[in-house]
Amino acid sequence: VVLAALGAFAVSMFRVQQSSAAFDELGARGYQAAQAGIEWGAWQVLRGPGTCAAATGAPALPGSLTLFTVSVTCASTAHNEAGSTVTIYQLTAIACNQPAAGACPNPAPGPDYVERQVQGAVER
Repeated sequence: VVLAALGAFAVSMFRVQQSSAAFDELGARGYQAAQAGIEWGAWQVLRGPGTCAAATGAPALPGSLTLFTVSVTCASTAHNEAGSTVTIYQLTAIACNQPAAGACPNPAPGPDYVERQVQGAVER
C-alpha cells in the first residue's frame, strides 16, 4: 500500500512538473511576443511621420509566436529641451495567447491563459 501511494505521488509530481515547464515556455514566448510588439511600435514611430497613430495596432507574429496576439498602444508627450521640441513616445505592448475580440488583454481568460506586458520609450 505504501509503495502504491509513493508511486501515485511520484506520477502526480511528474505531471505537475511537466505542466509547470509548459507554462514556463509559454511565458517566455509571451515575453518575446510583447518585446516584438515594442520593436514594431518603435519602428512605426521612427520610420513614419512620428505619430502615435502609426505605432498603435497589432503586428502579425511569425514562427513559434503565432500562438500569441500582441496589442500595441502609444502615448506621446512633447518636451522643450534647450529650445528644441523633443517628443517622447511611450509604447506599451501586451501579448496574450487567448485574445478577446482579437486584442489583449482578455478580461475573462481560460485556465491556460498567458499574458505579458512590456513598456518602452522612443525619443524623436
